[in-house]
Amino acid sequence: MEEKKTVLSVKHMSVSFTQYERWIQRTTLLAVKDVSLTVKEGELVAVVGSSGSGKSLLAHGVLGILPYNASWTGEISYYGEKLTEKRMEELRGREIVLVPQSVSYLDPLMKAGPQIRKGKCDPKSREESVKTLLRYGLDESVEKRYPFELSGGMTRRILISTAVMEKPRLVIADEPTPGLHLEAAKRVLSHFREMADEGAGVLLITHDLELALEIADRIVVFYAGTSVEEASASDFKEETCLRHPYSKALYKAMPDHGFWAAPGTQPYLKDRPSGCPYAPRCEIREDGCLKEVEYVGLRGGMVRCRKAKEE
Repeated sequence: MEEKKTVLSVKHMSVSFTQYERWIQRTTLLAVKDVSLTVKEGELVAVVGSSGSGKSLLAHGVLGILPYNASWTGEISYYGEKLTEKRMEELRGREIVLVPQSVSYLDPLMKAGPQIRKGKCDPKSREESVKTLLRYGLDESVEKRYPFELSGGMTRRILISTAVMEKPRLVIADEPTPGLHLEAAKRVLSHFREMADEGAGVLLITHDLELALEIADRIVVFYAGTSVEEASASDFKEETCLRHPYSKALYKAMPDHGFWAAPGTQPYLKDRPSGCPYAPRCEIREDGCLKEVEYVGLRGGMVRCRKAKEE
């Protein structure tokens, strides 16, 4: 079997913000620290973590749409070539697309059809947009409706339609299901699985581990601005297959596994401890966990944990 090509490669990516305290004291906040991941053709990789863990910043950093006071370091490659700012501008919206978290990205004063077609009015574009609507369970009449005339699930599917019209090779979906009931959320996420099955690389940013496990090939677990584990979705079938204590805590917090809540809370990025960010909450921590911890391969996945390496 021919090996799938790597669509996206992120190596040692960090994102920081310049801030001012008391108007004059300049400080730097490290929001995302040393993140590495890959997405291959036909693969859906889900980045999972709680709110404030830095997941969306990762997506925005890859797309080159960080705020003005942000800067990043690391290396991003697209099909093996370095993804420069100029090259990203050429590819963004065509080969590389974002399905954003907020439906406010849709123009409230423009009907759905022209937004899907990106203003094109030729018969071929209109035919393609109608086919895309039908594919996602929306009839042709939706083209003539404004966003405020559509339900939450329908506007989500419109956002997806605007993305797939360009036949993208890399799709980045940033929390695409907030506010949707369970069945609608499952339906929306199934569309991303379809994109991957058709050959695109899909990077899904989500806080919903249960839903991610239904469609993802691999899971990257985020905590306090960094990746603590990368595992295949099948590893989450058994706690013993997981590598990091936080991943195991997420496993035990799922409804089918007891709804157990780990003591403590995720630290604010400004208060992130040195070493493993989960160490203050970890039952198996040791003094070495408070020092810098490398992200290393283990049992077919990746982990940032000194104790895991001893297993």
